[in-house]
Amino acid sequence: MSLSMVWLGVGFGLITASVLALSSVGLTLQFGVTNFVNFAYGEFLTIGAYLAFVLNMGLHLNIWVSMFAAGILTAVVAWLFNIIVIEPFTRRKAPMIILLVVTIGMDLFLMNGVQALFGPEFKQYNDPSGSILHVGGLLFTVQQLWIIGIAAAAMVAVHTLLKYSKLGKAMRAMSDSSELALISGIPTRRITQYVWLLSGFLGGLSGVVLAINVNNFTPALGSEFLFVIFAAVIMGGIGRPYGAMLGALIIGVAMEVSAMFFDSSYKTVVAFAILVLMLLFRPQGILPSRGRV
Repeated sequence: MSLSMVWLGVGFGLITASVLALSSVGLTLQFGVTNFVNFAYGEFLTIGAYLAFVLNMGLHLNIWVSMFAAGILTAVVAWLFNIIVIEPFTRRKAPMIILLVVTIGMDLFLMNGVQALFGPEFKQYNDPSGSILHVGGLLFTVQQLWIIGIAAAAMVAVHTLLKYSKLGKAMRAMSDSSELALISGIPTRRITQYVWLLSGFLGGLSGVVLAINVNNFTPALGSEFLFVIFAAVIMGGIGRPYGAMLGALIIGVAMEVSAMFFDSSYKTVVAFAILVLMLLFRPQGILPSRGRV
């Protein structure tokens, strides 16, 4: 085993981990407050990627401006998704299995809707690859350094939100007990809507940086990446944002290092193997939660 190959894989792994951290933290925040898994979350990534494509290629905006604009628009899509699709079921206290089936159905609906609008062909941003930079012995393009920087800034922002803001404290209270939070005067419906906005924003950002990282994309972008997101979320501890960050780092590096020695198509198999081992030996995740956030 060549040390240089491992080191190269670590560099690629940091990029994958950055993309994965954005998406897994968004999903785990939503789960922590609502207590159900959104299987349509992968389509938030796809919608973000295609909205950025329209802004970048149609309106000729800079790719990074397009990314943040797409994140905001995807946040609105996620908010509407909750209002129109999810809330009618949660108000009736529908069983979790019903919500799971609904989100799986919405995943198929949204994926096919995107394909109907944009076609099944590969799309690519107008984003020059830029020069190769050496950073501490690792090789990165300028775009990849931007991806890492954006992910790091987003994680700091999430930490600040959860730790110091009234919204973050309300989210943590709801994660422990939404009923007790409601009795205590916390506007749980409004907080839930804010969480969907935040989850959609992070999902939209991660979809764009994922599309930049893989260079071209199709309507299956988010659905194909959703399994890896689940692996990171479960590894870190479901509903634990800091666990999702750690899980993203481990899964991302493991996948890319394995690609240095095996066919890259097996990277998802590595994520699956790690997931199975976690479910067998530590199903509560690396950072088990007293609550859900």
